[in-house]
Amino acid sequence: MTGSGESAVLHVLRCIGHAELSRVADAAGLSGPDAESCLIDLAVAGLATRTSGAWGLTSAGRDEDARRTAREVDAGGVLGALTAAYERFMVLNPELLDLCSAWQVRTMDGVAAPNDHSDASYDARVLDRFADLDRRAEAVITDLAAALPRFGRYRVRLGTALGRARAGEREHLADSMTSYHTVWFQLHEDLLATLGIPRRQADAR
Repeated sequence: MTGSGESAVLHVLRCIGHAELSRVADAAGLSGPDAESCLIDLAVAGLATRTSGAWGLTSAGRDEDARRTAREVDAGGVLGALTAAYERFMVLNPELLDLCSAWQVRTMDGVAAPNDHSDASYDARVLDRFADLDRRAEAVITDLAAALPRFGRYRVRLGTALGRARAGEREHLADSMTSYHTVWFQLHEDLLATLGIPRRQADAR
């Protein structure tokens, strides 16, 4: 596996936390064997570890990813473009969170209750709003990918999750490890890691 593949897997672990091989491979856009080879190499180097079937970064791995990511941004001269796209992402982020809440909880007559998905018209309206958000997010991710091509993987993953939800697999909006919400969260983490913004600072916005 190439060094670029290893760096991709290292950064994926930074963004998704501890995860099994299949999730790492999917997020990195690699085959299972290629992702596993990278993970083993990272473990040998002391940058990754495997516990109870899940892979994660060591402290040294987290530091190494920060160094590699900073070099990547500096070498490409893309800090300004990434920062501008991040600001646009943060405009969309509260809307995404509201949509996830609307999908999971319904408020009727002032009473909130879990959405049991028995009202097809309500679910269709929420899905339409997700699709509208996704169209606007696509423009942001296109700009991110123009700066750093690895961001293009999020367009694929978000589109897949939304497509599966619209096909009837409801958990792929907000209730699975491959859901739209989960991938969106990972994109957010990626932006914070790439720009060197602490999570607490982002949460304070």
